[in-house]
Amino acid sequence: MISRVRVWLNRTYAENVFFIDQLRRNPCDRAVEIHATHGDPDSPVLAAADTAELEPEGLSPAAYAEYALDQCARRGIDVFVPRLHQAAIVAHRAEFEAAGTALLAPTPQAVAVFEDKATAYEAVGAIGVPVPPWRRVRTADELLAAVEELEAAGHQVCFKPTSGAGGTGFRVITRAPFSLTHLSGFPSPYVPLDLVLKALARAEEPVDWLVMPRLEQPEVSVDCLTGPDDRIRMALGRTKNGRRRGFTLHEQWLEPARRIAEGFGLHYLSNIQFRMYGELPVLMDVNTRPAGGLHQLSLCGVNAPWAAVRLALGEDPGELLPPFLGQDYTVVSGPRPLRPVTLPRQRTEEAGPLLPGVPAPGEAVTAAEALPLQGVFRK
Repeated sequence: MISRVRVWLNRTYAENVFFIDQLRRNPCDRAVEIHATHGDPDSPVLAAADTAELEPEGLSPAAYAEYALDQCARRGIDVFVPRLHQAAIVAHRAEFEAAGTALLAPTPQAVAVFEDKATAYEAVGAIGVPVPPWRRVRTADELLAAVEELEAAGHQVCFKPTSGAGGTGFRVITRAPFSLTHLSGFPSPYVPLDLVLKALARAEEPVDWLVMPRLEQPEVSVDCLTGPDDRIRMALGRTKNGRRRGFTLHEQWLEPARRIAEGFGLHYLSNIQFRMYGELPVLMDVNTRPAGGLHQLSLCGVNAPWAAVRLALGEDPGELLPPFLGQDYTVVSGPRPLRPVTLPRQRTEEAGPLLPGVPAPGEAVTAAEALPLQGVFRK
């Protein structure tokens, strides 16, 4: 009898409820149990999991890695898909393996390269993959010099933090003075240069920004699955042009993505994003984790999460070729259930004993177990 597979997702994006759905609907009809942890008790990922816990807050990366090792040992985790503190976790891969847990994550070297966008652009450019012009800035004077240089070349200028994900901190520079135009309609990414310079001049610490031309659409995200042998098993592009989404197998996107995934040890699932710089596709970003939109490949008949879990377990799924390319589509929001009762907040070690019937920190709460907690509150 084939045993069930126990998979843990830590503090991940809400969209990964679909990642969980695909693991359960795997083509091997293998039993899968999902353990999830998060800092938000109302994360839909917690509701989608079989067991769930709130994560302790305020842990250093090293302390979080210890917490993760304990979770894997106590929960009998077969495959751990880390997002939070990925760098600290992959540094202890041998210890997780000793606990019987495979990490569905790249090598420490790959994580180190791509957690800093400036380092990533340097490394990728060195292997011949085109990158846009960019400048690293930390002060108001450096920002002004970078903006003037790029504007002189005819570019609209944008900036973003050198670390981070999901477009956090992305802004587009405008020379237009601040006016009611900036206050009408929905908030936009456009910020007047003079206000940014004033904010930097008043800042107590330097920033760490990447300044570059604003790249054009289409945006193409290539989802890759790469084995620990550095051989790629899947490269499939998802296109985005405004609201319209689609799929591509064009080599102008897939070839540089393969070169990056195989050349830098981006094992298991990664996401490599490109945009247009004039007529040239250039790298925009590299995510060393499964993309939030990975489940969209199901429209092409591909179950990438399950193939990745099989690969982590030492079962080679072979090359994943889509049997067809799905039609163009768009993304709309929809309801997902939450747990019927909010998970209790974590307590510190110094806190007194919990109320009767309230789970201790580190103890999973199922939906059925949570029901008796209605009306129980803790400060």
